[in-house]
Amino acid sequence: MTAITTAQNKLRFMAEELAELDQKGLRVHIRTIESPQGAWLQVDGKRVLNLASNNYLGLANHPHLVEAAKDAMDRLGVGPAAVRTIAGTMSIHVEAEARLAQFKGAEAVILLQSGFTANQAALGAVLGKEDAIFSDGLNHASIIDGARLSRAKIIVYPHNDVAGLVELLERETEYRRRLIVTDGVFSMDGDIAPLPALADVAERYGCLLMVDDAHGEGVLGRGGRGIVDHFGLHGRVDIEVGTLSKAFGVVGGFIAGPKLLVDYVRTRARPNLFSSALTVPDTAACLASVDLMEASTALVDRLWANGRFFQAEMRRLGFDLGKTVTPITPVMLGEAPLAKEFARQLYERGVFAVAIGFPTVALGQARIRVMLSAAHTDDDLHYGLEQFAAVGRSLGVIQ
Repeated sequence: MTAITTAQNKLRFMAEELAELDQKGLRVHIRTIESPQGAWLQVDGKRVLNLASNNYLGLANHPHLVEAAKDAMDRLGVGPAAVRTIAGTMSIHVEAEARLAQFKGAEAVILLQSGFTANQAALGAVLGKEDAIFSDGLNHASIIDGARLSRAKIIVYPHNDVAGLVELLERETEYRRRLIVTDGVFSMDGDIAPLPALADVAERYGCLLMVDDAHGEGVLGRGGRGIVDHFGLHGRVDIEVGTLSKAFGVVGGFIAGPKLLVDYVRTRARPNLFSSALTVPDTAACLASVDLMEASTALVDRLWANGRFFQAEMRRLGFDLGKTVTPITPVMLGEAPLAKEFARQLYERGVFAVAIGFPTVALGQARIRVMLSAAHTDDDLHYGLEQFAAVGRSLGVIQ
């Protein structure tokens, strides 16, 4: 038996599992984008309306961000060349942390490589095997993985069910520390965490409270300052995790909160201790995003206007949009093969919108998730609606 045959035999289980995913219509087909992010894209050689990206405010290719990244590279180079705690903390990182703290209304911020690593950093630094994490049933994978890495006991409460959480808190008491964690805006459904009630519960039961605001920044709050600002809960949420890859249009993540907490995380969080810092152009572009968001609410206002119009028209056509209360627009279709065929026909008609199925969402809850942007014009939205209507009728989803 040759070495190649031996390797193939060892990996045969992978082929079998992929074939099973193909059979069930659950394997993800990844298309390639060949243009800058914007309202329209070049995808696999075809010009299509972009209804798939998390580019809420249309900043991913904004000239102010591009110019800021170029200028920073001229001054400071490209890479930090080290982890933050050795030789990787540059003046631009310190500036970004101060600006983000001011923007979020927090005492301090630590900048990290992504929103995913920020959740790992926060949970892994603050909690250990003697502790318990009370996690919403629909929390993002980065929260789930961060909770696992912390070695704390994970106790899942029903989605947005404050009474269910209280029952668990009263039952699960024998821990050194207890922390409640939730997404702010749930990315697959577009609904919002009941954060004021969660803050009340956390205070009543002496728990830490953490929110991942990845889909709230740039969307909720004054000028997109997020869910804590939206509900006026400054000082009542212990840990705010954010991402810079969605509304901010770049990449990176951060943890905001009391200075004591940020100092503690800075000395204990493994992503900060063992992974290189955010690059210079990325950091500069994030600063440029803050400039724009602080200067005007126009982009946030446009995002919400687009969301209200598109969702009203989709409901009028007869589509089920689930329980969204944000511009995130899940078009509920049920089975993954139907969602994939819907997305394929949309693409053929010039609309890029992605089918989402298991394991990203529960079995039988497949959907097309439409991600609207401030970059979309009225004509863009009308075009998208026309194509959704045509495909919906051809597949029998709507009359």
